Amino acid sequence: MKNTVTTLLEQKKNNDKITMLTAYDYSTAKLIDEAGINTILVGDSLGMVMLGYEDTISVTMEDMIHHSAAVARGAKNAFIVTDMPFMSYQTSVYDAVFHAGRIMKEGRANAVKLEGGLSVCPQIKAIVEASIPVVAHLGLTPQSVNAFGGFKVQGKDTQAAKRIIEEAKAIEEAGACMVVLECVPEKLATYITKQLSIPTIGIGAGNGCDGQVLVYQDMLAMYSDMTPKFVKHFGEIGEAMKIAFQNYTSEVKSGTFPAPEHSFTISDEVMAEVTKE
Repeated sequence: MKNTVTTLLEQKKNNDKITMLTAYDYSTAKLIDEAGINTILVGDSLGMVMLGYEDTISVTMEDMIHHSAAVARGAKNAFIVTDMPFMSYQTSVYDAVFHAGRIMKEGRANAVKLEGGLSVCPQIKAIVEASIPVVAHLGLTPQSVNAFGGFKVQGKDTQAAKRIIEEAKAIEEAGACMVVLECVPEKLATYITKQLSIPTIGIGAGNGCDGQVLVYQDMLAMYSDMTPKFVKHFGEIGEAMKIAFQNYTSEVKSGTFPAPEHSFTISDEVMAEVTKE
Protein backbone atom coordinates (compact mmCIF):
# COMPACT_ATOMS: atom_id res chain seq x y z
CA MET A 1 0.00 0.00 0.00
CA LYS A 2 1.29 3.45 -0.90
CA ASN A 3 2.34 5.51 2.10
CA THR A 4 0.91 9.04 2.03
CA VAL A 5 0.59 12.11 4.22
CA THR A 6 -2.71 10.67 5.44
CA THR A 7 -1.40 7.18 6.26
CA LEU A 8 1.59 8.62 8.13
CA LEU A 9 -0.72 10.82 10.19
CA GLU A 10 -2.84 7.77 10.99
CA GLN A 11 0.29 5.96 12.18
CA LYS A 12 0.93 8.77 14.68
CA LYS A 13 -2.66 8.62 15.91
CA ASN A 14 -2.43 4.83 16.31
CA ASN A 15 1.01 4.96 17.96
CA ASP A 16 2.37 2.91 15.06
CA LYS A 17 6.02 3.93 14.69
CA ILE A 18 7.02 5.36 11.30
CA THR A 19 10.17 4.00 9.64
CA MET A 20 12.36 6.17 7.44
CA LEU A 21 15.71 5.52 5.76
CA THR A 22 17.72 7.50 3.26
CA ALA A 23 18.23 6.33 -0.32
CA TYR A 24 19.92 7.98 -3.27
CA ASP A 25 19.69 5.47 -6.14
CA TYR A 26 17.28 3.09 -7.87
CA SER A 27 18.55 -0.27 -6.63
CA THR A 28 18.82 0.77 -2.98
CA ALA A 29 15.40 2.42 -3.07
CA LYS A 30 13.91 -0.76 -4.53
CA LEU A 31 15.38 -2.89 -1.71
CA ILE A 32 14.24 -0.46 0.99
CA ASP A 33 10.77 -0.30 -0.55
CA GLU A 34 10.50 -4.10 -0.72
CA ALA A 35 11.50 -4.26 2.98
CA GLY A 36 8.37 -2.25 3.83
CA ILE A 37 9.99 0.98 5.04
CA ASN A 38 7.29 3.68 5.24
CA THR A 39 9.31 6.67 4.11
CA ILE A 40 12.45 7.27 2.06
CA LEU A 41 14.44 10.45 2.55
CA VAL A 42 16.52 11.56 -0.40
CA GLY A 43 18.74 13.56 1.90
CA ASP A 44 21.34 16.16 1.05
CA SER A 45 23.55 13.83 3.09
CA LEU A 46 24.23 12.42 -0.37
CA GLY A 47 26.83 15.16 -0.59
CA MET A 48 28.96 13.31 1.96
CA VAL A 49 28.04 9.64 1.56
CA MET A 50 27.67 9.61 -2.26
CA LEU A 51 29.70 12.53 -3.59
CA GLY A 52 32.49 12.81 -1.03
CA TYR A 53 31.86 16.41 0.08
CA GLU A 54 32.86 17.47 3.59
CA ASP A 55 29.32 18.69 4.33
CA THR A 56 25.91 19.21 2.74
CA ILE A 57 26.43 22.83 1.75
CA SER A 58 27.92 22.09 -1.69
CA VAL A 59 24.94 19.99 -2.82
CA THR A 60 23.05 21.49 -5.78
CA MET A 61 19.47 21.36 -7.01
CA GLU A 62 20.65 19.26 -9.93
CA ASP A 63 22.20 16.76 -7.51
CA MET A 64 18.96 16.46 -5.55
CA ILE A 65 16.73 16.16 -8.61
CA HIS A 66 18.99 13.56 -10.23
CA HIS A 67 19.05 11.30 -7.17
CA SER A 68 15.40 11.88 -6.26
CA ALA A 69 14.20 10.79 -9.69
CA ALA A 70 16.30 7.62 -9.46
CA VAL A 71 14.80 6.79 -6.05
CA ALA A 72 11.27 7.45 -7.32
CA ARG A 73 11.79 4.93 -10.10
CA GLY A 74 12.74 2.28 -7.55
CA ALA A 75 10.24 2.90 -4.74
CA LYS A 76 6.57 2.28 -5.43
CA ASN A 77 5.08 2.26 -1.92
CA ALA A 78 7.35 4.40 0.26
CA PHE A 79 6.56 8.08 0.78
CA ILE A 80 9.49 9.93 -0.84
CA VAL A 81 10.77 13.08 0.85
CA THR A 82 13.51 15.04 -0.90
CA ASP A 83 15.72 17.65 0.73
CA MET A 84 15.82 21.18 -0.60
CA PRO A 85 19.54 22.03 -0.81
CA PHE A 86 21.30 24.94 0.85
CA MET A 87 20.22 28.36 -0.52
CA SER A 88 17.38 26.93 -2.63
CA TYR A 89 14.73 28.28 -0.21
CA GLN A 90 16.42 30.73 2.18
CA THR A 91 16.70 33.57 -0.34
CA SER A 92 12.98 34.23 -0.86
CA VAL A 93 9.50 32.75 -0.77
CA TYR A 94 9.44 32.78 -4.57
CA ASP A 95 12.68 30.80 -4.80
CA ALA A 96 11.38 28.31 -2.24
CA VAL A 97 8.18 27.59 -4.17
CA PHE A 98 9.97 27.48 -7.52
CA HIS A 99 12.62 25.01 -6.35
CA ALA A 100 10.10 22.90 -4.45
CA GLY A 101 8.12 22.65 -7.66
CA ARG A 102 11.19 21.44 -9.54
CA ILE A 103 11.84 18.74 -6.96
CA MET A 104 8.25 17.51 -7.22
CA LYS A 105 8.02 17.71 -11.00
CA GLU A 106 11.50 16.61 -12.06
CA GLY A 107 12.55 14.66 -8.97
CA ARG A 108 9.16 12.91 -8.62
CA ALA A 109 9.14 13.37 -4.84
CA ASN A 110 6.02 13.17 -2.67
CA ALA A 111 7.20 15.96 -0.35
CA VAL A 112 10.10 18.36 0.15
CA LYS A 113 12.10 18.88 3.31
CA LEU A 114 13.70 22.11 4.46
CA GLU A 115 15.64 23.12 7.53
CA GLY A 116 14.76 25.84 10.00
CA GLY A 117 11.96 27.11 12.20
CA LEU A 118 10.43 30.56 12.47
CA SER A 119 12.62 32.02 9.74
CA VAL A 120 11.25 29.63 7.10
CA CYS A 121 7.58 29.61 8.12
CA PRO A 122 6.65 31.96 5.24
CA GLN A 123 8.32 29.55 2.82
CA ILE A 124 6.56 26.54 4.34
CA LYS A 125 3.19 28.28 4.12
CA ALA A 126 3.71 29.28 0.48
CA ILE A 127 4.95 25.84 -0.59
CA VAL A 128 1.99 24.15 1.11
CA GLU A 129 -0.38 26.61 -0.57
CA ALA A 130 1.14 25.43 -3.86
CA SER A 131 -0.13 21.92 -2.94
CA ILE A 132 3.32 20.59 -2.08
CA PRO A 133 3.69 18.73 1.25
CA VAL A 134 6.53 20.05 3.43
CA VAL A 135 8.57 18.19 6.04
CA ALA A 136 10.36 20.52 8.46
CA HIS A 137 13.69 19.91 10.23
CA LEU A 138 14.58 21.29 13.68
CA GLY A 139 17.40 20.87 16.18
CA LEU A 140 20.74 20.20 14.56
CA THR A 141 20.24 21.40 11.01
CA PRO A 142 23.34 20.35 9.03
CA GLN A 143 23.08 23.20 6.51
CA SER A 144 23.68 25.55 9.47
CA VAL A 145 26.71 23.66 10.79
CA ASN A 146 28.96 26.69 10.33
CA ALA A 147 26.62 28.87 12.37
CA PHE A 148 26.41 26.20 15.09
CA GLY A 149 30.18 25.81 15.22
CA GLY A 150 30.00 22.10 14.49
CA PHE A 151 27.69 19.12 14.91
CA LYS A 152 26.30 19.71 18.40
CA VAL A 153 23.21 18.65 20.36
CA GLN A 154 20.59 21.42 20.33
CA GLY A 155 18.09 22.53 23.01
CA LYS A 156 20.02 21.58 26.13
CA ASP A 157 19.45 24.80 28.08
CA THR A 158 16.13 26.41 28.99
CA GLN A 159 16.18 29.16 26.38
CA ALA A 160 17.22 26.87 23.53
CA ALA A 161 14.68 24.21 24.50
CA LYS A 162 11.84 26.74 24.63
CA ARG A 163 12.87 28.05 21.21
CA ILE A 164 12.70 24.59 19.63
CA ILE A 165 9.24 24.06 21.16
CA GLU A 166 8.11 27.44 19.83
CA GLU A 167 9.50 26.68 16.38
CA ALA A 168 7.91 23.23 16.29
CA LYS A 169 4.49 24.73 16.96
CA ALA A 170 5.13 27.46 14.38
CA ILE A 171 6.09 25.10 11.57
CA GLU A 172 2.98 23.01 12.28
CA GLU A 173 0.86 26.16 12.14
CA ALA A 174 2.55 27.08 8.83
CA GLY A 175 1.36 23.77 7.36
CA ALA A 176 4.24 21.28 7.69
CA CYS A 177 3.01 17.68 7.50
CA MET A 178 5.90 16.20 9.48
CA VAL A 179 9.06 17.31 11.30
CA VAL A 180 12.49 15.76 11.73
CA LEU A 181 14.06 16.36 15.15
CA GLU A 182 17.84 15.90 15.00
CA CYS A 183 20.20 15.76 17.99
CA VAL A 184 17.58 16.96 20.46
CA PRO A 185 17.51 15.62 24.05
CA GLU A 186 15.13 12.67 24.35
CA LYS A 187 12.81 14.22 26.97
CA LEU A 188 12.49 17.42 24.93
CA ALA A 189 11.75 15.50 21.72
CA THR A 190 9.14 13.39 23.53
CA TYR A 191 7.45 16.53 24.89
CA ILE A 192 7.39 18.14 21.42
CA THR A 193 5.93 14.95 19.94
CA LYS A 194 3.04 15.10 22.41
CA GLN A 195 2.45 18.78 21.68
CA LEU A 196 2.16 18.36 17.93
CA SER A 197 -0.58 16.78 15.84
CA ILE A 198 1.88 16.05 13.00
CA PRO A 199 4.38 13.16 13.15
CA THR A 200 7.87 13.69 14.50
CA ILE A 201 10.80 11.72 13.08
CA GLY A 202 13.81 11.41 15.34
CA ILE A 203 17.49 11.08 14.57
CA GLY A 204 19.48 11.29 17.76
CA ALA A 205 16.30 12.37 19.55
CA GLY A 206 15.36 9.24 21.50
CA ASN A 207 12.49 6.78 21.10
CA GLY A 208 9.70 9.12 22.13
CA CYS A 209 9.30 10.40 18.56
CA ASP A 210 6.64 9.05 16.20
CA GLY A 211 9.32 7.52 13.97
CA GLN A 212 13.02 7.21 13.29
CA VAL A 213 15.38 7.91 10.40
CA LEU A 214 18.95 6.87 9.72
CA VAL A 215 21.32 7.27 6.79
CA TYR A 216 21.40 3.78 5.29
CA GLN A 217 25.19 3.79 4.84
CA ASP A 218 25.50 4.53 8.56
CA MET A 219 23.20 1.74 9.73
CA LEU A 220 24.92 -0.76 7.40
CA ALA A 221 28.46 0.29 8.44
CA MET A 222 29.30 1.43 4.92
CA TYR A 223 30.46 4.95 5.82
CA SER A 224 33.30 5.37 8.30
CA ASP A 225 34.31 9.02 7.85
CA MET A 226 32.23 9.86 10.93
CA THR A 227 29.99 7.80 13.22
CA PRO A 228 27.50 9.82 15.29
CA LYS A 229 26.48 8.56 18.74
CA PHE A 230 22.92 7.90 17.57
CA VAL A 231 23.95 5.42 14.87
CA LYS A 232 23.47 1.68 15.39
CA HIS A 233 24.90 -0.84 12.94
CA PHE A 234 22.11 -3.20 11.86
CA GLY A 235 24.52 -5.07 9.59
CA GLU A 236 28.26 -5.06 8.84
CA ILE A 237 27.63 -4.66 5.13
CA GLY A 238 30.65 -2.44 4.54
CA GLU A 239 33.01 -5.16 5.78
CA ALA A 240 31.13 -7.81 3.80
CA MET A 241 31.51 -5.70 0.65
CA LYS A 242 35.27 -5.33 1.17
CA ILE A 243 35.64 -9.08 1.64
CA ALA A 244 33.65 -9.74 -1.53
CA PHE A 245 35.80 -7.26 -3.50
CA GLN A 246 38.96 -8.93 -2.18
CA ASN A 247 37.66 -12.40 -3.05
CA TYR A 248 36.83 -11.20 -6.56
CA THR A 249 40.33 -9.80 -7.00
CA SER A 250 41.89 -13.02 -5.78
CA GLU A 251 39.86 -15.23 -8.13
CA VAL A 252 40.43 -13.03 -11.18
CA LYS A 253 44.18 -13.00 -10.58
CA SER A 254 44.34 -16.76 -9.96
CA GLY A 255 42.21 -17.54 -13.01
CA THR A 256 39.48 -19.34 -11.06
CA PHE A 257 36.93 -16.75 -12.16
CA PRO A 258 35.24 -16.91 -14.52
CA ALA A 259 34.77 -20.69 -14.24
CA PRO A 260 33.19 -22.83 -17.01
CA GLU A 261 29.71 -22.30 -15.51
CA HIS A 262 30.13 -18.54 -16.02
CA SER A 263 31.21 -18.88 -19.67
CA PHE A 264 29.51 -19.57 -23.00
CA THR A 265 30.36 -22.44 -25.36
CA ILE A 266 30.89 -22.82 -29.06
CA SER A 267 31.25 -26.11 -30.90
CA ASP A 268 34.70 -27.36 -31.89
CA GLU A 269 33.46 -27.68 -35.47
CA VAL A 270 32.56 -23.99 -35.67
CA MET A 271 35.88 -23.01 -34.13
CA ALA A 272 37.68 -25.20 -36.63
CA GLU A 273 35.92 -23.40 -39.45
CA VAL A 274 36.59 -19.90 -38.22
CA THR A 275 40.23 -20.54 -37.38
CA LYS A 276 41.35 -22.49 -40.44
CA GLU A 277 43.58 -20.58 -42.82
